[in-house]
Amino acid sequence: MTGPIDVVATMESLTVLWLHGNHFTGTIPESIGKLTLLKDLNLNSNKLVGLIPISLANMRLQNLDLNNNHLMGPIPMFKASKVTFASNKFCQATQGLLCSPEVMALIEFLGVVNYPSKLVSSWSGNEPCNWLGIRCNSGKVSVINLPHYNLSGSLSPSVAKLDSLSEIRLQYNNLSGPIPNNWTSLKSLETLDLSGNNISGPLPKFSRTVKLVVTGNPLLNGDKTDHTKGANIPPESSDSPPNIPTTSAQDSDPGSPATNSSLKSTKTKGFKRNIFVLIMAPVASFALVAFLVIPLAIYFYKKRKDSNLSSTSLVIPPRDPSDPDNMVKVVVAANNTNGNTSTLTGSGSASRNSSSIGESHVIEAGNLVISVQVLRNVTKNFAAQKELGRGGFGVVYKGELDDGTQIAVKRMEAGVITNKALDEFQAEIAVLSKVRHRHLVSLLGYSIEGNERILVYEYMSQGALSKHLFHWKSLKLEPLSWKRRLNIALDVARGMEYLHTLGHQSFIHRDLKSSNILLGDDFRAKVSDFGLVKLAPNGEKSVVTRLAGTFGYLAPEYAVTGKITTKADVFSFGVVLMELLTGLTALDEDRPEETQYLAAWFWHIKPDKEKLRAAIDPSLDVKDETFESVSIIAELAGHCTAREPSQRPDMGHAVNVLAPLVGKWKPLDDDNDDYCAIDYSLPLNQMVKDWQEAEGKDFSYLDLEDSKGSIPARPTGFAESFNSADGR
Repeated sequence: MTGPIDVVATMESLTVLWLHGNHFTGTIPESIGKLTLLKDLNLNSNKLVGLIPISLANMRLQNLDLNNNHLMGPIPMFKASKVTFASNKFCQATQGLLCSPEVMALIEFLGVVNYPSKLVSSWSGNEPCNWLGIRCNSGKVSVINLPHYNLSGSLSPSVAKLDSLSEIRLQYNNLSGPIPNNWTSLKSLETLDLSGNNISGPLPKFSRTVKLVVTGNPLLNGDKTDHTKGANIPPESSDSPPNIPTTSAQDSDPGSPATNSSLKSTKTKGFKRNIFVLIMAPVASFALVAFLVIPLAIYFYKKRKDSNLSSTSLVIPPRDPSDPDNMVKVVVAANNTNGNTSTLTGSGSASRNSSSIGESHVIEAGNLVISVQVLRNVTKNFAAQKELGRGGFGVVYKGELDDGTQIAVKRMEAGVITNKALDEFQAEIAVLSKVRHRHLVSLLGYSIEGNERILVYEYMSQGALSKHLFHWKSLKLEPLSWKRRLNIALDVARGMEYLHTLGHQSFIHRDLKSSNILLGDDFRAKVSDFGLVKLAPNGEKSVVTRLAGTFGYLAPEYAVTGKITTKADVFSFGVVLMELLTGLTALDEDRPEETQYLAAWFWHIKPDKEKLRAAIDPSLDVKDETFESVSIIAELAGHCTAREPSQRPDMGHAVNVLAPLVGKWKPLDDDNDDYCAIDYSLPLNQMVKDWQEAEGKDFSYLDLEDSKGSIPARPTGFAESFNSADGR
């Protein structure tokens, strides 16, 4: 649900009001204090803005949940028995502490222009000098610079409290109403630009030193006058003191001597000025032409030169025994006649080889900024035939480097460049540039040029697990064998165990599902899509966060309260196990009502062996010899999806259950899939080529349709390497 919540203040008989998990906007109405019978108010995970009303702070509620909004200003002293207010934009972290006067003045200004989301997301904390559109001098706000921000509403008198303001630039918005009279009290004000709005009169009388620009406001004299006053005096009157009319020959008596003398002087000056213009005009014209032509010639020369250079890349995967620092490196090189490349270890900057015609850059993978032109080259200018799939983020293309190495290029579409999408883009870089684990997908680089936002990943040729479980018939694929499903489950468990416990810090994925599990050439699995990763708290404490993820995989406590621990990922993993067992999607409204929600239905049929056997994916020819391992996986899936988080195991337990099954399970008819035959110490491109030569074919199934709707977070501090003692 969307819109303001003002109407609830009229429902005076309410005792419980839960509005959490919606998209309500606007402020909390002051009149909410009229709900004297209200005891429980939950506004968690909305888009409410502005100050908390004093009337709400004075309500004697039993429970008040304000988490995950955009509330601003100070946190008042609440009279509620239990109150939570995390993840907002407050200026202080403690109840009762006031904001600085400048912060309060700017928040009042923000309210009068209807709290634009771009400013609300930036204006938080008690230091306005770091806010978008605000500049300071000696720690005091000196400039408000917000042109072309589509601001609507009126001008706030609170701006007059910013006594160090020297410039106010609000041109080309949709502001209306008069200029507040108290703005004339701003002693340091030099420039006030309100052009291109809908300001109405009368105009206050500012000091002569103030440059007031109000052109392009139709309500001011029908927009026929150049309303530029004060210090911005036209050149022809610049010799006269401000506000004193300039005397001209036309204002004097035509017969006076002074007038005749003035006319002669004017003629002499005019003649000299004409000669000066005749001499300078050709010189100035030549200088202007040279000024324009020379830079353009240089630009086109460089562009032509750059277009003749081709780019290549060489990827060295992690855990390469020949690499002493055990790092991922990427080389992006221009045409290089002698074949030399530079090497750089652990640096974010490039080195150059002066002996070659081109340049070579070696940068730690994930921190590599790749030019859009390089990615255009390897994807044939993002050709349709190179398209692998589409999702909420944009389009994924297959790219091939000059040495034959294949990459996946994820390009954000211009139509989805929202704050949410940009946050997800940044989160992917923040996480994957520091994660080093064989069961977490690797980010090789990214590109930010103009409106282009592109991520470059290692290429996972077999695509998403969801395709092989739910769409294998329509895609004419072979169904996954039980052996492969066991290996996939173990791979995912090991990747998630690393995120939760084996790195330097603990992280929560928040969107684990079969469409975010990608399969490589050998059907080994890697977890992908890290736009939602959240830093986990110490111990078993939960962190309150905005609801995100995919229904069907969401743990019940997270879906209801917004509180999350690593056990929410364990729940999602349990649902993935159920999908591997049954071949059914986590949520399908087209199925009979009792089977729509896979986790709930699986819990009912799991204790009955006959029902469990009937629920197994028909593409699996499960015999008595294999049903034992199926039962163990079913039991593990049940434990992972226990209703209470404390009853769920950690991912280390899942690894311990799965590892022996993978080790001892041998299919009756071996399909010659020997996963150990691949030498993982080889470079990635060599592994790909060896496998393709052995198989004599190429697979490229990838579709992101099942991965829409992720909401990003901003994690930091991932472990640089993986050194688990048990080699997981």
